[in-house]
Amino acid sequence: MSDKRKVHAVGQTTVKTYEPRTFDEVAGAPALNDIRMTETFTGDIEGDGIARIVQATSQEGEATFVAIERVRGSLGSREGTFLLQVQGTVIGKDMKAEWFVVSRSGTGGLKGLRGDGGFRAKLGQHGSIWLDYDFEPE
Repeated sequence: MSDKRKVHAVGQTTVKTYEPRTFDEVAGAPALNDIRMTETFTGDIEGDGIARIVQATSQEGEATFVAIERVRGSLGSREGTFLLQVQGTVIGKDMKAEWFVVSRSGTGGLKGLRGDGGFRAKLGQHGSIWLDYDFEPE
């Protein structure tokens, strides 16, 4: 389907809980962290997300991460749930990531959702998000 038919959704996220745990360390190498996080989405996406993040953090504080997040709520006029697969970095206080909707993960009114987007944030502040999406033909 052409990108011209995709809807561009925007909004913000606010982290509610952030629980990091280091699960592997090697001297002189990045530490591996398992992070459990919950957040609230506002804007064109309204709802709550729960994520499991695996992050590699250098001794200088830079990080790279991957995650799967389930979003429960609404997108436009439709309600349901969907999964986002996330990949990003943290450099200084700048966090950025790209994501896509996991194929066939939508439920309820969000069944058939597909799309990609991402977020940008300063650590400790709201994140600006976007998702360019459409739905698989029924």
